[in-house]
Amino acid sequence: MDRVRIGIVGTGNIAQLNVRGYLQHPQCDVVAVCDPRREVAEASARAWSVPNVYDKLDDLLADDEIDAVEILTPTNLHHAHVLAAARAGKHVSCQKPIGNSVAEGREMVAACADAGVVFRVSECCFHYPPLVKAKELVADGAIGTPSMIRIKTLVGDTDSEFQRGLQPEGYVWRFNEQSPGGHLFDDMAHKYALALWLTDDDIRSVQAVVRKAPLFFEAPMAAIFEYGRDDLVGTMEVAYAPKMYIRSKYYGAEEFFEIQGDAGLVKVNRCIGEMTDESPLILYRGDGVAETFSKVDSDWGEGFVRSSRHFVDALLEGRTDPEMSGDLAIKALQLCFAVYEASNTRAPAVPADITGSVSPPWWPKTPEELMDDVKKLGLI
Repeated sequence: MDRVRIGIVGTGNIAQLNVRGYLQHPQCDVVAVCDPRREVAEASARAWSVPNVYDKLDDLLADDEIDAVEILTPTNLHHAHVLAAARAGKHVSCQKPIGNSVAEGREMVAACADAGVVFRVSECCFHYPPLVKAKELVADGAIGTPSMIRIKTLVGDTDSEFQRGLQPEGYVWRFNEQSPGGHLFDDMAHKYALALWLTDDDIRSVQAVVRKAPLFFEAPMAAIFEYGRDDLVGTMEVAYAPKMYIRSKYYGAEEFFEIQGDAGLVKVNRCIGEMTDESPLILYRGDGVAETFSKVDSDWGEGFVRSSRHFVDALLEGRTDPEMSGDLAIKALQLCFAVYEASNTRAPAVPADITGSVSPPWWPKTPEELMDDVKKLGLI
């Protein structure tokens, strides 16, 4: 293969970020878009100069001019769409989370393997430059042997052009029974994957407390991860602060990452937002010297660009295991459900034992509860 001809399935809120890397790649052609909302698909095709528009997935998959698809549809549709793409012989990149259950994820991985097509789950954070550099430093021994990983997510408010332009209908399925959980399922899928990826260690046990918050948020949340080796532990925190402004070009949120070793510390001080003026990446070396990486590109959108490029490059080079693999995506999903289970049962949960799905006891909220949340937040 000397060029990749790709079709974009789903032109919702996140598509504008995922498609950039495909449009910019010199050996990739975005040849089609598909969305059941014909007018939305046509508008996206005009904006991206894409020649073909479909409003039915089967029609796009029947197009012999398409080598691969990027599936950006709601999570509850991933299973059916990936299986259909595999049957059609298309290579597949699928938005996170992989699916609504572990069983669905396993069927998707198996279907692509049986069809002989490449399957990966799109994970922008695996290609976000400060996190890529942090992982490289850890792997090179810059902090010695890692002993502690800390991941914090803060959700607040912002007034970015990106957030103002989001399609409200793109959130409906995130608030109801079409999703097994709220923010901890949808957004935190990124962070669960990072908890596994940063040091390439599996998590064997989870303890967690998850509280109910307004809308689809589940906060405050605190979790403790026991990794495969006894001398590595992780913590994860989620806080919701709707009255706190966060400087951002994207969503009103920010993340912080720390990897502590026996000979140093690596800190990533931003991801989605630009909350602080600190260097996006700092290495505190064992000799007491702090090394800053101020020139590393810290635009969150760059992770999407590089993720899409990575998928194209993998296909061009004949690689069958582009990041993130289906198997790793399933482990991230099991970790998500283990957090819910540990909080629900007030007992440690084993991610590897989860084969279906787990939800918070209050999920999903009723329309009346959601309306009360909207009123309390002063949104109407």
